[in-house]
Amino acid sequence: MSRILVTGGAGFIGSNFVRMVLSEHPETFLVNLDSLTYAGNLENLAGFLDHANHKFVKGDICDGQLVEKIIDDEGIDTIVNFAAESHVDRSITGAKIFIETNVIGTLSLLEAARGKGLERFVQVSTDEVYGSLGAEGKFTERTLLSPNSPYSASKAAADHLVGAFGRTWGLKYNITRCSNNYGPYQFPEKLIPLMINNALKDKELPVYGDGLYVRDWLYVYDHCTAIWRVIEKAQPGEIYNAGGCNEKPNMEVVNLILDRLGKPKSLIKHVKDRPGHDRRYAIDAGKIMSELGWRPSVTFEEGINKTIDWYLDNADWLGHVVSGDYQKYYDSMYADR
Repeated sequence: MSRILVTGGAGFIGSNFVRMVLSEHPETFLVNLDSLTYAGNLENLAGFLDHANHKFVKGDICDGQLVEKIIDDEGIDTIVNFAAESHVDRSITGAKIFIETNVIGTLSLLEAARGKGLERFVQVSTDEVYGSLGAEGKFTERTLLSPNSPYSASKAAADHLVGAFGRTWGLKYNITRCSNNYGPYQFPEKLIPLMINNALKDKELPVYGDGLYVRDWLYVYDHCTAIWRVIEKAQPGEIYNAGGCNEKPNMEVVNLILDRLGKPKSLIKHVKDRPGHDRRYAIDAGKIMSELGWRPSVTFEEGINKTIDWYLDNADWLGHVVSGDYQKYYDSMYADR
């Protein structure tokens, strides 16, 4: 039985990965390490928290002694690092926590993992490390890193650290760089859940600048399957881009959400642009498709409808995270752990 340490497994992408693995790969045991910051929520793991193949540990990836103890005590053979501060806007107003978690935290994991003979260390990164594209072209794994925000700079630094530990100490690693994820359990500070939440409340939908910033959208389940394919099949030291092949301007996404919910376009409010806003991201996922046989299974049209339906069906979850009442859920669920 494979034994995987998942960091940040109570967050958006991490919790979806935990759910996918426990549902589809019963031969795998997961230890889930999460510090339960504002975007990490035990409610994201409802129905799986007490799964026989899942052990939750509340803790910080910066605590190297804790990480090393988990690796030794639980017989960990693989680490998948989702733990990160990830919201660009927050990094602009307060970069320090991004350096502490994304850089120092990754370094802590690497130092704990060094010399343990792990089968694989998977660093979950982002296409934002590549910077911004013009009207043409796509990011490939050979694209030079040129981050433009404190968030993307911290992720680029972490990627370089992972590669350095691989080359210096022989750590078996892979780096995945995904495009914009969307789907269930995403904290409503990101574009799609924010717009859904505001539209449902008939609140203004804030859109940066002209709203024509282009992103490639990847349904979170497809991202999770891409990471699993890397764990199963990738050669150590390889980097893989995972994209949804769904380039959309932000305005198109916002209008689609309003149409789906039957809300007026008058709710849209164009606001002052954020500093250093990358104009366009686009992923070339040809390498992971050709080498590992992965490809996205969910079209954007399918995925956005599934996402909107999920938020409509999970109004209690949305209410908890927006109001901060998820702390009560933490307290009740964590009291006996």
